[in-house]
Amino acid sequence: MKILLTAFDPFGEDKVNPALEAVKIVDTSKIDAEVIKLEVPTVFHKSIEKVQAAMRQHKPDVVLCIGQAGGRFALTPERVAINLDDARIKDNEGNQPVDVAIFQDGAPAYFSNLPIKAMVEYIKEAGLPASVSNTAGTFVCNHLMYGVLYTIAKEFPEARGGFMHVPFIPEQVVARNNTPAMALTDIAKGIEAGLKAIVDHEEDLKVTGGKEF
Repeated sequence: MKILLTAFDPFGEDKVNPALEAVKIVDTSKIDAEVIKLEVPTVFHKSIEKVQAAMRQHKPDVVLCIGQAGGRFALTPERVAINLDDARIKDNEGNQPVDVAIFQDGAPAYFSNLPIKAMVEYIKEAGLPASVSNTAGTFVCNHLMYGVLYTIAKEFPEARGGFMHVPFIPEQVVARNNTPAMALTDIAKGIEAGLKAIVDHEEDLKVTGGKEF
């Protein structure tokens, strides 16, 4: 199995992105698959284009994208991406699309075909908080998740893809009162657990996992 593992560069007020820093230290020797790591710009469309190029080059069986969701306590595999950009802030090149479709010929939404509930269970078994999320937002995270699933639907129907959000790391919350954070090593450990679930499960577990976020 070949897995493309992506993460965004820092954006907004932050000088660091825990998604990227955690992916850098993910121990791929623990995963029974070839793992290709890719840094992605937090920029509308350029993010999709970079991952599409990697997908066409490497032809991975799985694409797992990692992004930051400040304010969340847990690692949260995403269930669905919607065909909408509605940016609350500008991306790293100053773009701020509002109520714009990502792809005019795309479905209203695409669901992840990763075993997201198995990923949650494996992360919990690793001693870390995790839950399914039902919204990837409307910023570049949702944008990229949608783009990956669109590309799978159009070009790589045998592939699987999805997205997982991770919390802030402690240095990001020094000036953010009452904001949750997770150690970088724990985030990396959680990503490794999620990857193991993907390798082990072609089909997802039939367990409850409904939440609003």
